[in-house]
Amino acid sequence: MVRSLLPVVVDFYADWCGPCRTTEPTVQELAEKLSGRVKFATVNVDEAVGVTRSYGIQALPTFLFVEEGEEKARAVGPIDPIAFRLILARHFVLAARAPGGGVPGIYGVARSHPKTR
Repeated sequence: MVRSLLPVVVDFYADWCGPCRTTEPTVQELAEKLSGRVKFATVNVDEAVGVTRSYGIQALPTFLFVEEGEEKARAVGPIDPIAFRLILARHFVLAARAPGGGVPGIYGVARSHPKTR
């Protein structure tokens, strides 16, 4: 199983897979936004046949959500950006602090605002 101090999203894909290409921009955007809090890894099923078989991957794309070496969830097929964020929020605790004191979330950074009188 995947070992990391950070939660990991493993994206099983193939270059010829249309739905994989559809989901790719969402995965790239989330990887950038969650850098340092969630690790994103990709596995090309045509190049890593043994790994693909060991995880029982039968359809593409398949996403594994792994935390502390344990598979927390699995999603098969293209995932729209909102559903992807909901899966991350449901299975991963993303409690690190953002610059400026806000709490980073998967939807952006929530900041406390001073009360106005």
